[in-house]
Amino acid sequence: MQATPLFYPPLRNPNLKSLSFYHSSTFSTKPPLPHLGFSRLLSKDHRFIKNCIVSSQELSHFDTEITAQNGGFSLCDRVNEGEDDKMLGTQNLWSQIKEIMKFTGPATGLWICGPLMSLIDTAVIGQGSSIELAALGPGTVLCDYMSYIFMFLSVATSNMVATSLAREHLRGRIMYISYRQQTHTFRFGSISLRSVSFLLVNRLKQFMIRGLAWPAVIVGWVAQSASLGMKDSWGPLKALAIASAINGVGDIVLCSFLGYGIAGAAWATMVSQVVAGYMMIDSLNKKGFNAFAISVPSLDDLRAIFTISAPVFITMMAKVAFYALIIYFATNMGTYTVAAHQVMIQTYWMWTVWGEPLSQTAQSFMPELLYGINRNLSKARMLLKSLIIIGAILGLILGIVGTAVPWLFPNIFTADQKVIDEMHKVLAPYFISLAVTPAALSLEGTLLAGHDLKFVSLMMSGCFTLGAIVLLVRIYLRTLSSTYSEISNVSLGVS
Repeated sequence: MQATPLFYPPLRNPNLKSLSFYHSSTFSTKPPLPHLGFSRLLSKDHRFIKNCIVSSQELSHFDTEITAQNGGFSLCDRVNEGEDDKMLGTQNLWSQIKEIMKFTGPATGLWICGPLMSLIDTAVIGQGSSIELAALGPGTVLCDYMSYIFMFLSVATSNMVATSLAREHLRGRIMYISYRQQTHTFRFGSISLRSVSFLLVNRLKQFMIRGLAWPAVIVGWVAQSASLGMKDSWGPLKALAIASAINGVGDIVLCSFLGYGIAGAAWATMVSQVVAGYMMIDSLNKKGFNAFAISVPSLDDLRAIFTISAPVFITMMAKVAFYALIIYFATNMGTYTVAAHQVMIQTYWMWTVWGEPLSQTAQSFMPELLYGINRNLSKARMLLKSLIIIGAILGLILGIVGTAVPWLFPNIFTADQKVIDEMHKVLAPYFISLAVTPAALSLEGTLLAGHDLKFVSLMMSGCFTLGAIVLLVRIYLRTLSSTYSEISNVSLGVS
């Protein structure tokens, strides 16, 4: 009778060459993951539901055993033979592109839903009044862009979950990370909600109403990223599809029939965001853990989150500050200018988010090729090549289609000819911006997957500085000559 060993050494690929996209490799060293005490992970104090793996989940090909050893735990992972061929990174270029499309298809729907809600608001309000359409601009900055600052927690969640999967950690550990981050973001949301109450004196109706949904929005983002980190894009898509339908129906009823204007659009969006947040968390509950349980994050957990999220926070702050600067100057250029800017910036967001799934694909699939037991850097380069090819093709398509909408069908958003004329003056930089964005997002996602966060934060800070300088110079030149279009001064900075 042959004894079965209790521990199986991890399988490793002997071909561990340095990954090099340039002459000096970005990912030549393997950064350590933040330490989370594993013995504390399965303790009863956290009221954590242990992993419950079903056949439809990503970790079903692992046969995991836990043995007590010196008061702790050791992992015994056995990988079934032939599973290497199922990995995204081990396929040829064409098969790899098809697998990317299978993942990015549903993921695209996730990213479209948010801008689609704002675009619906813009179209409904624009048909009623150019003045209210112009008023949507500052409100959008306060509601969407301010909450966008907390997107760094979403990026950190996706990054940590995908990396943990790549290193063959227990599913319980992955769920613990995402669960902790949800608790942390709920606390951030509460702080944001108090700041909304402080601004009541300014009578910002849209900001006041939509701000009520901030806790649900932020927690929903983290829950969505946890699902995407586990390569599940269908569950969150169902939640956001229902939320978008609620928002569309609410806009039509409250704005078109009942005449509530901006306030009605804000209420419809707020309700849809709360519904989406609840359904996102419920989707994680169905994966085997209690997402509604309350627990206070420890210092180790906060330190782990901060390690990844701090540089990403700088990146998000740079983006938010730049677009806030743009809307600030646009608001001071007159009603027609800011109304045209509102239409163009909302359509811009609607089309650029089509490239976000490429960034998410890199963050979900690249870690297993950079850090996992099946590490293969040549396949990582092939995956990056596939993402760039898809991004270039997608960018060209988005540039053509996205520019054609405000050019040929401007009456969808407004019937005011002066607003339409301002929109048509920025079509050239608008096309360039749409064309280059998907490929740029592919590279950004790869850098995030490789934990090259310092470079990403420095890059975005530099882009913000350069864009702000260009914008200020153009505004200064405009004061010297009236030949420059008011809205083109703003849109050039976007491109």
